[in-house]
Amino acid sequence: MSPLVAIVGRPNVGKSTLFNRILGQRKAIVEDFPGVTRDRNYAEVTKYDAPFILMDTGGFEPASEERLLVQMREQSQLAVEEADVILFVLDGREGLTPSDEEVAAMLRRVDKPVLFVVNKVDGPKQEEAMAEFYALGLDELHPVSAEHGVGVGDLVDAVLTHLPPAKAPEAETEEVRLAVIGRPNVGKSSLVNRLLGYERVVANPMAGTTRDSVDTPFTYNQKRYVLIDTAGIRRKGKVSQKLEKFSVIQALKAMDRSHVVLVVIDAEEGVTDQDLTVAGYAYEKGRAVILVVNKWDKIEKDNKTLRQYTEKLRMSFKFLPFAPIIFVSALTGQRVAKIMGEVEAVAAEFNRQVPTAALNRILEEAVRSHAPPVVQGTRLKFFYMTQTQVRPPTFVVFANKAEGIHFSYERYLQNKLREAFGFEGVPIRLIFRDRERKGQG
Repeated sequence: MSPLVAIVGRPNVGKSTLFNRILGQRKAIVEDFPGVTRDRNYAEVTKYDAPFILMDTGGFEPASEERLLVQMREQSQLAVEEADVILFVLDGREGLTPSDEEVAAMLRRVDKPVLFVVNKVDGPKQEEAMAEFYALGLDELHPVSAEHGVGVGDLVDAVLTHLPPAKAPEAETEEVRLAVIGRPNVGKSSLVNRLLGYERVVANPMAGTTRDSVDTPFTYNQKRYVLIDTAGIRRKGKVSQKLEKFSVIQALKAMDRSHVVLVVIDAEEGVTDQDLTVAGYAYEKGRAVILVVNKWDKIEKDNKTLRQYTEKLRMSFKFLPFAPIIFVSALTGQRVAKIMGEVEAVAAEFNRQVPTAALNRILEEAVRSHAPPVVQGTRLKFFYMTQTQVRPPTFVVFANKAEGIHFSYERYLQNKLREAFGFEGVPIRLIFRDRERKGQG
């Protein structure tokens, strides 16, 4: 699991600008599906020597100074609890405020690396004004201009020196790791208890009662599974309900270790932005996904309800057309028994290996039925396809102009693979490469 770096500080000190600068891009969940792009408060940063998850704890509500300080404390406390490294951002133009002093005093007492970042230092005037921040009793300040990128490289270097060693990825075993994710209070713990058949996890109607992911090994149909339950993060005291992004961090950590992801949705509330965001991460990570609509017993139904609800889900989760949908009630146990049958089927597809000869037969048929487009005056030509890995099924296609392949033709080839070999419930990854010419190393 990648370490977590949290950015904290008052509103308008430039936290989001710094977030985007370190990330180096504004990345949509799935670029070619409109309506799924969301402003991210967290992202995986992979372009430096060590990967890490970066989190912006912005999003304060407009409030009085007193309320603002309470919110700052809450955000900082949660960051301290979750993060491996904390970036406390101060405003170099505005100078030191009483709120900064109080939060800085709290952060100095924590046993984790805290980097004090003075932002908006983009001229001699601000550099002189930085001296007042040393009143906080600090040994080192990190001056940056997030807007112009000045000093950000040095800041990232400092972050990298404080990151804990990356944990080695878990060895692939025969067991299937199954993560149960979703927003707080959609019934994840109750669903886990139903799946396991006993009260393994304490279910509580209060949102966010499970602190960390809980792993439970179990056997189904003589196959070994590990169920990873992440019901978000326990709220401490009066911590604001607006901080649900921390539960997304827990879901991210669980998805890192899982093969199959159950995305649990509240039937009464319907699909929210956070559901789409979490499912988008599962898709990006190449996990098999099953959409589980819980609390189905609470919906008034007629003979059109199921079809209409399914159509709405498909519209919302356009980037997961392959994901099975199951309607359940963890409370009554209705249809919960079907989940493990679906998990078993999806896990088998996730591990499916297709011989190269069969793949190339399908590739030839696909090209015959629908010729690849012409790119810069050259007709795209595919030479051969081979499968390079499972979990998820990944295929390399060698071509004469790999960079010219449009996502619509890529999706056409994915659909042809599904028609021929199934792969139900799992993502398919296609990688296009230029074939090396003779004489090239």
